[in-house]
Amino acid sequence: MTEFFAKNRLFGDVCSLFGGLLLPLGFSPFDVWLTPFISLVVLCLTWSNVTSIRAFWRGWLFGCGMYGLGVSWVVESFQYSYVSFGPAVLLTILLVMFLALFPAVLGAFLVFSGATNVYLKWVVVMPAAWVLIDFFRASFLSGFTWLQVGYSQIDTPLSGLAPIGGVYAMSWVVAVTSGYLVWLLLKPKSLFWRASILVLIPWLLAIWANSITWTTRAGPDISIALLQGNIPQDIKWQAESKVPTLHLYHAMTRAHLGNDLIIWPETAIPGFYEAFRTFLSELQHDAISSQTDLLIGVPTKKTQPVRFHNSLVVVGAEPSFYHKRHLVPFGEYLPLEPILRPIARAFGLPIPQFNPGPEDSRLLRVAGYPVGVSICYEATFGKDVIRALPEAAFLVNVSNDAWFGESIAPHQHLQMARLRAREAGRYLARGTNTGISAFISPRGDVVARAPQAVRTTLVMDITPLQGVTPYSRWIDYPVLVLMLILLVFGTTVGRVSR
Repeated sequence: MTEFFAKNRLFGDVCSLFGGLLLPLGFSPFDVWLTPFISLVVLCLTWSNVTSIRAFWRGWLFGCGMYGLGVSWVVESFQYSYVSFGPAVLLTILLVMFLALFPAVLGAFLVFSGATNVYLKWVVVMPAAWVLIDFFRASFLSGFTWLQVGYSQIDTPLSGLAPIGGVYAMSWVVAVTSGYLVWLLLKPKSLFWRASILVLIPWLLAIWANSITWTTRAGPDISIALLQGNIPQDIKWQAESKVPTLHLYHAMTRAHLGNDLIIWPETAIPGFYEAFRTFLSELQHDAISSQTDLLIGVPTKKTQPVRFHNSLVVVGAEPSFYHKRHLVPFGEYLPLEPILRPIARAFGLPIPQFNPGPEDSRLLRVAGYPVGVSICYEATFGKDVIRALPEAAFLVNVSNDAWFGESIAPHQHLQMARLRAREAGRYLARGTNTGISAFISPRGDVVARAPQAVRTTLVMDITPLQGVTPYSRWIDYPVLVLMLILLVFGTTVGRVSR
């Protein structure tokens, strides 16, 4: 089989591209969870018995298919940044071509490593390298976590690993299972049960972990209202839209005063906090008199020194601020600014000027409980959300997914937020501008959701929780150390054994 892919170069190349196109189908809104396994099997077969250059090329083709379909929504985000359609398409293509380098490097590494033992190469080395390169992708220039294969398994038994090892543990099991299937195809007469141990153990662990409840009640239930204003992105910041937007959210808030907490989405107030003090003072009076806390997304500005933040403000009995710490590259800050500023200007991209908030900021307190909050992009990073534990009794994520239009991105974003709740063992209330607003259980299940692109309010009682999951204690470090050990072992032993 592998000789066929090696000799028929064009066919192997096409299969690599096809395998990449399959992978995004495992994520929301498609949710065909089996396709990532099939996708990785196809990719590994096309990597067998080829040169490092061919493996690099096929990995790149796989990445082009994977990201070309999976993050095609980026073109809409560029257009909402006032980039015309042609340059937006070009920028999206360049991004896809860059992201495709990650699986390309992985393919070249697998050949270059020199591992000749088929089992070690595909069941030990490939999965470990896959996770480590995913971690690098999630760290480089602020990181990009979309399409990490673990997210596709949130509705499978593998979700039991989320409170233990997070998304990387789940990704590793997907990769190791796929590598095992490749080994079976290449060595069908080998010792089946002995070779199955490395695959069976994590699956059995995941099934066992699904029966564990990691957290307990911390107090009485609280009622939360999520306001989904559905303000289109193309009019959100226009001067004539500001007053109607404020009136809209004020009316929606008054209709739900008496709930313990009302959440407005990211940047719900279309301007800096400092320009709306009178309006916010009126809201605070209403909130205090109704014994309701408001959590409002609003940009803030400091003057000495000048700093701009994407923030959340508590309006109520205990006013306080949270400033977003993990910024979106190109959207909120420009990485490698001295190099990229001329390029950004050439494409007509606005130069973002937001600053990250302090790393040591205290938790906000709403509805009588400490809460772990995240803004938009931060919910795609487990390490950013989990830092609120063990103090946080529940989680809140606010976002403005109007940047994505009605593409597949809001569904992918919600899927990642679901895993954050599973990792933390906490309820997560997710308030967005245009959708998808939702309440997520500690098991990662969506227990209530608002329709997309509709102006509505979602109300639900949730249970504040206490306790810790293993992931909240150790974050990603144990999994990453294990991957390094497996990688070193597999490449070292694999060169001398068959």
